[in-house]
Amino acid sequence: MSIFFYTHNEAVMAKEIDWEGRIGRRLRLRDLHIFFTTVQRGSMAKAAQTLGVTQPAVSRVIAELEHTLGVRLLDRGARGVEPTKYGRALLTRSNAAFDELRQSVRDIEFLADPTVGEVRIGCQETFAAAILPSVIHRFSQAYPRVTLHVEQLGSLAAESSALRERAIDMGMFLLVKPHDDKLFADDLNVEVLFLEQMVIVAARQSRWARRRKIDIAELVDEPWVLTESDTLSYLRVAEAFAARGLGVPKRILQTLSSHIRVNLAASGSHITTVANSTLRVYGERFALKALPVDLPVRPWPAVIVTLKNRTLSPVVEHFIQHIRDFTRPMRAEGSAPRR
Repeated sequence: MSIFFYTHNEAVMAKEIDWEGRIGRRLRLRDLHIFFTTVQRGSMAKAAQTLGVTQPAVSRVIAELEHTLGVRLLDRGARGVEPTKYGRALLTRSNAAFDELRQSVRDIEFLADPTVGEVRIGCQETFAAAILPSVIHRFSQAYPRVTLHVEQLGSLAAESSALRERAIDMGMFLLVKPHDDKLFADDLNVEVLFLEQMVIVAARQSRWARRRKIDIAELVDEPWVLTESDTLSYLRVAEAFAARGLGVPKRILQTLSSHIRVNLAASGSHITTVANSTLRVYGERFALKALPVDLPVRPWPAVIVTLKNRTLSPVVEHFIQHIRDFTRPMRAEGSAPRR
């Protein structure tokens, strides 16, 4: 009879070898894909229909996965399936693995032909209106065969979620809501591109555009188009009026859309607020002018957000560099408001 004494390291190694034999050789990407599809579709029958296989085949794969891992991955019910805490853990980690595989394929495609690939961008409406069109135009001239996907996201929370789910490669955001920066976590990279400023604008043919100095109190009865009440833009306007002992002017419209605000201001009868970068792009086109009103100088950081520990494809890195190059003048000038 032989007796073996294991050190701690030997015991760990034994466990690793057991993992290799029990799981590493049994867990297949195809099985994980079936598991993902089942969770996304909410039932094995719908997953089978999507994948073009039979429902028993899907059920068998899920059962084998659960047997291999030794835990229940899905809760079955009359209304379909839901992932257990073990299933959610498998989804999160495996999604990262699949993403790295997709990125490796993109890298190979780029090495084979540096003019092809795809970039998935999440952005706030302000970026989409003012900065992104010019960046895309320049980038597409350099990389005409790269496919760009743009998803407008209404909040930094939505953007962070999309990054963690690998639905987008990068996000561009203007921190215009109080405590936006509190949403950043240790798993996100945040790069400040420049500091944005808010300006009050009106049409150049407006009677206000001819003034060299305006007390904001004079604008209290004008037709304003303002942003949502929980944005810093709105709060800055409210603060400026409060300093003069006045309430916020009556809004004829409340919207986050830069396009709507710019168009209404261009009509000649409305006053609104926009980011200075928006004025840079649309000022000449829509004949807008920043009014000479003193406002608190409290800049909004314009940022690029990416996911840490995620390898970006070369073509995504090139797109980010195009954004840096385009916004460099704004960084150098501190995005000082234009008059």
